Amino acid sequence: MRWGFVHYGESMSDPRREAVRTWLGSNPNPSRRDLAAAGYLTPHWPEPWGLGADAEHQLIIDEELSSIEMRFPESAIGLGWAGPTILAGGTPEQQARWLPGILDGSAMWCQLFSEPEAGSDLASLRISAHREGDEYVVSGQKIWSTWANESDWGILLARTGTGPVGSGSSKYGGISYFCIDMSSPGIDIRKIIEMTGGNHFNETFFDEVRIPADCLVGEEGDGWRLAKVTLGAERLSLSEGGVLWGMGPTAEDCLAHLTETDWSDPLRRQRYAAIANDSEIIRLLSLRMLDSAVSGNDPSSFASLRKCLADVFGQEVLSLVKDQRGAAGMLGTQTERSEHEDVWHWGYLFSRALTIGGGTSEVQRNIIGERLLGLPREPAPPK
Repeated sequence: MRWGFVHYGESMSDPRREAVRTWLGSNPNPSRRDLAAAGYLTPHWPEPWGLGADAEHQLIIDEELSSIEMRFPESAIGLGWAGPTILAGGTPEQQARWLPGILDGSAMWCQLFSEPEAGSDLASLRISAHREGDEYVVSGQKIWSTWANESDWGILLARTGTGPVGSGSSKYGGISYFCIDMSSPGIDIRKIIEMTGGNHFNETFFDEVRIPADCLVGEEGDGWRLAKVTLGAERLSLSEGGVLWGMGPTAEDCLAHLTETDWSDPLRRQRYAAIANDSEIIRLLSLRMLDSAVSGNDPSSFASLRKCLADVFGQEVLSLVKDQRGAAGMLGTQTERSEHEDVWHWGYLFSRALTIGGGTSEVQRNIIGERLLGLPREPAPPK
């Protein structure tokens, strides 16, 4: 987590900080594999995969790595979502099988949760998995599968129970959690070309795909509990990812770009002032998350609040950048390389996805209402 706001254990005598500085002195340009071997890539993971570091220790490591402008690898699904869930529900054999590739970057992962009729109401998923001997046979469809076309493995939710979809608690109890080899016969991945011209998302079809039974994570029917582990990590990760979930320009890049433009128009000055205020609010909310983590509390509810604000903020700041570019801002092209050729045009178009991906703003507001404000749960629809 890239906090960079306050300093913990600042004294040079703090052995944890000294240990990081000594290691960096011996490894001035560490690779991903080096960071993973030292436990600094995922210090919060238990040994031998991490250091079992508490929140304060994680912050010390983060500060020291940030001081050398260390850029961490982009592998959010593997490191941020799949790994923690495998740690939470996987057997030691499964952890030894999958975690090394996640840590050293040799295996890329995708998430296979959403379906055409089960987006916000994920528990209504319909893809089925039935057991035949030592295998599960999976048939159905997933959508919005980020990087599925480039991934080696995927985390998959499938319905193994017999209860009908939507029949009370059975729709939660009938779900199981799998890790699936994306090269398995019967998997058909079709790109979804975004209005940016690029491709992050995909449709994924399963036609009697066979998954070995030892790829079931946790017990059969216990997938919803593990899915909540993944979703909690996902929302926390996306809430910290900057204006575009860690892709493209950062909030600081956007604000710096805006300060270099002409502000003779008072209405645009007012928009910039509002964005600057929102940026400070989001920064302070990040400190609230930080305080919650250091105090040993779960920061995920604050992550939902921050994600709600940050996603709208990302759309507003990219819209203002687009407006400031004038007529030239309308001339961007939509190609697979637009993210690199014209990052502002690409960012403006991609920002439309922010309030939907990783849990819609409506879903986040339900979490905020129930977990932060103590409001009653949303009533179930009539049968």
